[in-house]
Amino acid sequence: MPVVAPELNRSARKRKLILDAATQAFLSRGYDGTSMDDVAALAAVSKPTVYKHFADKERLFYEIVLATTDPMSELFGLVADAFPDPDDLERDLRAFARKFISALMQPDVLRLRRLVIANAERFPEMGRAWYEHGFERALAALANQFQRLTELQLLVADDPEMAANHFVGLLLWIPINRVMFTGATDATSDAELIRHADAAVRVFLRAYGRA
Repeated sequence: MPVVAPELNRSARKRKLILDAATQAFLSRGYDGTSMDDVAALAAVSKPTVYKHFADKERLFYEIVLATTDPMSELFGLVADAFPDPDDLERDLRAFARKFISALMQPDVLRLRRLVIANAERFPEMGRAWYEHGFERALAALANQFQRLTELQLLVADDPEMAANHFVGLLLWIPINRVMFTGATDATSDAELIRHADAAVRVFLRAYGRA
């Protein structure tokens, strides 16, 4: 097994310190409100050390945003594991909806979403990459699931992609817009999220369920 040089270990540790500090700074202060001096101070490294790892603030910001696609990518796993029992689709949909809305309504995910949206016009490629690696991938997986359920004659979804968007729209329209427009960072209560999830499932099945 190859031995990693101590210098590389130190370099990797410093890079992680910088990324962690930058994530904290960008999420709490925004892009314009964060300076490389802020990042260096939070990471407890020198400013030249920050620039040694990242040429400028824009590249550091890109790295942070793309590194934080992991919570969104986890949605793909939620979708892949959903609907295991064709005998009780309503129960499975309800369980999935509750997990999905809970994952998307976590405070850190909401802060990141707000940060990406706020800078999408300035950095369109970054916003597109974040969307494609996370949310869009989960939607495509959900569309595939709805197509499978339609083939099993459990749903009637002639356009599974549209059905996936309708489902997520029913699920998130109220809570997401509330926090996006009000700037709220506190987590929505579990009881409220469950209420939104269960209501979304009821309406979705009225539109796409088998009579």
